[in-house]
Amino acid sequence: MRKILPASLTLAALIGLAGCSQSNDVTTTESAEEVTTLRLSHLWPTTAATHTEIFEPWAKKVEEDSKGRIKVEIYPSATLSKPDATYDATAKGTVDIGSQLQGYTNGRFPLTQVAELPGLSSSATQMNCMLQTLYDDGVISSEYEDTHLLFMMGTGPGGMHTIDKAIRTPDDLKGLRMRRPSAIAGDIIESAGGTPVGLPANDLYTSLQRGVLDGLSLPWDATGSFRLLELTNTHTNIPFYSSAIMVTMNKDKYESLPDDLKKVIDDNSGKAMAAMAGKVFDAEDAKFMAEAKAKGDTMIDIPDPLNDPQWKGPLEAGTKKYLNDVAALGLDPQSVYEKAKEASAACKV
Repeated sequence: MRKILPASLTLAALIGLAGCSQSNDVTTTESAEEVTTLRLSHLWPTTAATHTEIFEPWAKKVEEDSKGRIKVEIYPSATLSKPDATYDATAKGTVDIGSQLQGYTNGRFPLTQVAELPGLSSSATQMNCMLQTLYDDGVISSEYEDTHLLFMMGTGPGGMHTIDKAIRTPDDLKGLRMRRPSAIAGDIIESAGGTPVGLPANDLYTSLQRGVLDGLSLPWDATGSFRLLELTNTHTNIPFYSSAIMVTMNKDKYESLPDDLKKVIDDNSGKAMAAMAGKVFDAEDAKFMAEAKAKGDTMIDIPDPLNDPQWKGPLEAGTKKYLNDVAALGLDPQSVYEKAKEASAACKV
């Protein structure tokens, strides 16, 4: 027994060690295989609510719902992709998830940008609902076929912000170099006599500071998020456009996920996310407008420019030019415009 017992114990110990070693290898391998890291790129600074109240909570929710099998790394301030190239970077797989304004790539999303025309939305909540409805109904979905769209966002109405230059009528725009966020806003500024200048939001502070620009066309949330209230002191609240924004994912990356992780992404996409983002943008609009009033800035309100005798002409001229330009591409913008009006009415809050 003395000879057998040690041999048996030794054999059992070796089997145990082998079992432990095999178990650790399997655990390590499984852990490595189960964690999928998604790199999310956007242009907003880390202090912006778009980052702290939309993207960070979204990433946390996806990680929690996946029980840690998805990890989302967020790259703000255009550190991973340029503001006007984020959609292409997502389509190519340079980034896994990207958020970009459609207006930054003029002519790439012409049907989507029909929703930016004046008179279609009076809040970010309405804009987001309208955009997501148009996508879900297949009206604009063909423009995103090279990616997997997660959800649509959009800003509240964009106004005009200057330094000591009051803009009450179109004549006040003559000779002014105004930053325009999209072709639509640019057409309207030009119709009124201003000079539209295309620049991404990240470059606006220094451009305004150096006198490259005389003013900006931006919604209130962006004016605050990019610290432009530090420089501007005169504001014209005129809802002459809204900006569309998309959040989309690399198609191959999405398809590579197992079905249960695809469901996690799907459950955190679509109308619910669009609605949540709209509330964030609207709250930021109200917050930064209140801040400007509190510091004594000049406020000029033109709440219904399409029925204002002085502004009606330039807005209608800009709208007509945009629709004609898109029609010249062989597309049917008028049909999209009519569907956008229907969605706008259904989404009104």
